[in-house]
Amino acid sequence: MKTIYKIIVILVVIVAALGAFYLKPKNEHGTTINAQTVQNSSQESKPQDSAPVNPETKNKKLPKLIDLGAGKCIPCKMMAPILEKLKKEYPDKFEVVFIDVWENPDEAKRYNIQVIPTQIFYDENGREVFRHIGFFSEEEILKKWQELGVNVAK
Repeated sequence: MKTIYKIIVILVVIVAALGAFYLKPKNEHGTTINAQTVQNSSQESKPQDSAPVNPETKNKKLPKLIDLGAGKCIPCKMMAPILEKLKKEYPDKFEVVFIDVWENPDEAKRYNIQVIPTQIFYDENGREVFRHIGFFSEEEILKKWQELGVNVAK
């Protein structure tokens, strides 16, 4: 009887280990993305698509919001329309950039991303001033910009 319990426990452990391996997020090449701690880089990312450029702010450095997530992540999908709206409505106040870390795993390492979505706020000099993990509503993002001294009044 004890032997049967041992076999069942071993089988449960094996199934759990296999399940954990197959459920890890993978990029488009099928490579597993590891959430390892790496050195944080202060380099900025180039926007993947550019917002409309206001001629008055063309040469002016703006604060930047970088959202690091993935196209198939549920909270990231919920944030996508918010980020697009902010990009269109505040192009002269701050930049908005989305980086898909499943498609660009090196960016996850570069920004020391452990959980997605993660939003990183940078001042106009490129210094990180705030970091948030998880879903962040439009109201909360605008409130945080106000707290950081960015006038988001229209």
